[in-house]
Amino acid sequence: MTAPGPAAVSDPLTTLREYRALAPWGLRDLAALAAGILDASGVVPINAAARALPSERTIRFYVARGLVNPPDGRGTAAVYSYRHLLQVLAIKLRQMEGATLEAMIREFTDLTGDLIERRVAAALGAGLPRPDRLPLLQTPGTGRGRVGRAVLGWLAPVEGAAESAVCRRLLVAPGIEVIIDEQHPVIRLNGDSAAIIEAFRQALTGLIPP
Repeated sequence: MTAPGPAAVSDPLTTLREYRALAPWGLRDLAALAAGILDASGVVPINAAARALPSERTIRFYVARGLVNPPDGRGTAAVYSYRHLLQVLAIKLRQMEGATLEAMIREFTDLTGDLIERRVAAALGAGLPRPDRLPLLQTPGTGRGRVGRAVLGWLAPVEGAAESAVCRRLLVAPGIEVIIDEQHPVIRLNGDSAAIIEAFRQALTGLIPP
C-alpha cells in the first residue's frame, strides 16, 4: 500500500482572492466582513489599540486620513471594492504588529494593490478561512452577532427566490429597469430604493463611452 501524502495546505493568497467575488459592499458590510476575517485569522494584537475590530466610524476615519481610498459614489450610494477591504485589513494587521497610523501613512503611500494583497495574505496565513467557512457563518447569531448577520446576509443564497412572487421594480434610467426579489440581501439589508438606483447608475457610468 502507498502511504497517504500530506494534506494539501491552502494558499492564503488564493483564499483571500475568493473574497473579491463578494464585492462591492456598503460601508456596514465592509466593516462586518473585515471584522469577520480578522476575528477568524488568529492574529494576536500586541497592543490594546489594535484589539478593536474595524467599524464604520474607523473606516471613515481611515478614508479621511488617506489610508483608505474614498469609496465609489457618495452618501448612501457609496460602495467599497476588494481593494478597500485589503486596505482596511492591512491597516489593522500592521496595527497588530505595533505600527502607528503616522508610520502607515508613509509606508502605504507607494504600495500597489498587488503588494498590499500579498502582505495581507502573508499576515493572515493559512488559517484564513474561505468565505463560505467563516466561523461567523457557521454559527450565525453567536459571537459577534451583528457582524455575523451582516456577512451572512451577503454570502447566503436567497432561498426560495425562484418561487417568490414579490419583487421590486426599479427604474434606473430611460430604457433600463432592474427587478430585484424582495428576499435578496440588497433589499433586506438596505431597502433604500434611491440608494440602490444610484449604485446601479454609478456602475453603468463606466460602461458608457464619453
